[in-house]
Amino acid sequence: MKKYKKFFEDDLWLKAFELQKEVVELSVRFPDYEKYGLRSQINNSSNSVMANIAEEHGRYHYADKIRVLYIVRGEIEETQSHCLCAVSRGYIERSEIVGLINGYENLKKTLNGRIKKFRNNKEKE
Repeated sequence: MKKYKKFFEDDLWLKAFELQKEVVELSVRFPDYEKYGLRSQINNSSNSVMANIAEEHGRYHYADKIRVLYIVRGEIEETQSHCLCAVSRGYIERSEIVGLINGYENLKKTLNGRIKKFRNNKEKE
């Protein structure tokens, strides 16, 4: 029997947590006038990726888990969009976000695999 894991032991959550820390490190370099603008938005969306993965962990029904994971996909796209916006405004260099963008793409691939697994399990119910 598979051992139960807490949400913070989940590989997907751990990866999102590491990416979120990178986002925060970059966003503190944004100008002060972006404190309640782009800085807040990028931090909120990256935090939402991590928080919604934790929320999925607490859901019981596969359909509910899938719904929450689709929200995570949207938050990943939003975070990547904010990264590109920060580059376009000259707050950070494009080279600084390549690893971050790729990290979120890899997270999305893993997320898609989890969605597929849950969809298959849902069909067996």
